Amino acid sequence: MPLYYDDDQAMLAETASQFMAEEGSIKNQLRHWRDRDCKDGFGHGLWKQFAEMGFTGMLVDEDDGGLGMGQVEAGIVLEEIGRNLTPSPFLSSSVLAATALKHGSNDVKGRWLPDLISGDKVYAVAIDEGPKHRPERIATKAEKSGNGFRLSGKKDFVVYGASSEMIVVAARTSGSDDDKDGITLFAVPQDASGMSHDSVRLVDSSMASHVSFDNVELDGDAVIGEVDGGRAILDAVLMAGRVGSAAEGVGVARGAMDMTVDYIKQRKQFGRLIGEFQALQHRAAHLYSEVEIARAVTVKAAQLVDGGSEKAELMTSVAKAKVAKAAGLAVREGVQMHGGIGMTDEYDIGLYMKRDRALQEFLGDQYYHAGRVAELSGY
Repeated sequence: MPLYYDDDQAMLAETASQFMAEEGSIKNQLRHWRDRDCKDGFGHGLWKQFAEMGFTGMLVDEDDGGLGMGQVEAGIVLEEIGRNLTPSPFLSSSVLAATALKHGSNDVKGRWLPDLISGDKVYAVAIDEGPKHRPERIATKAEKSGNGFRLSGKKDFVVYGASSEMIVVAARTSGSDDDKDGITLFAVPQDASGMSHDSVRLVDSSMASHVSFDNVELDGDAVIGEVDGGRAILDAVLMAGRVGSAAEGVGVARGAMDMTVDYIKQRKQFGRLIGEFQALQHRAAHLYSEVEIARAVTVKAAQLVDGGSEKAELMTSVAKAKVAKAAGLAVREGVQMHGGIGMTDEYDIGLYMKRDRALQEFLGDQYYHAGRVAELSGY
């Protein structure tokens, strides 16, 4: 499978690039909402524009009113989101939640998908229960209660959780905390009695929340998929989210690299452009090659996910680990080549470092995924 876009994907990339650069720029979005200490951390007006562009329903099947596209197309949008540091619930809503809702009943899809596609609502996904990403262990419990369930427990770092009209929650309906089976996914509405949020602002100025569930009563219609059969759905959600976050990380790396290259072409020292110094040229060339490798492996992972390949899980972790290293290199080199001003808030390069730091932890850092690559490879 070629590691480049077909004509339709190339057209989407051009459209997304222009739209995000104009409407989703750092000045118009990230700095705007950050400096106003916005409780949501993103603009709902831009989210409606996402819907008008068709982005919100990209991964929703055509039969359900969406565009029926795949991870490659979602990755194109996410790369531009990362490149412009655009604060947006696209990854949490249109990738993670949309992937979960695909497996829901017609009633579940009919209740939640139209408002996602129209951009009227934002959704989140609650998986982790500690400071690190460990989805193998689910302790939040959902016990049978009449015709429904009673949900109890806590989820940590739910991105845009307090701003979401619905949260997809992974809970245990049978077995012990570390069992692979016995997981069920629930669509929990924001107004559910007994659910509370402790909101925190992350290093990149995005919002997340620690969500507590105190005997939250849910009816049977809240179940996504089959009771006790949610692990396969959760794995699909995680795979989509990981390859999506890798694509956004590629965008962060490219944005930082482009800004740095532009800077060294303009900054003079000792009467010469610093971009003429061979040491910086070597470092820039090395960075370019690392970013291109990361981008290629991310596109490959997305293609394998879309094709339902048995190697998709392995390649997704390869992409997540590789992008973490490449983006980390890009932001560090960017700040260093900018010199002292790179450490100031006046220049945008430091904002790329902050977004990279948050993205690296999201759905598993490079060490978690390096370990998964070894495990899936038989070591």
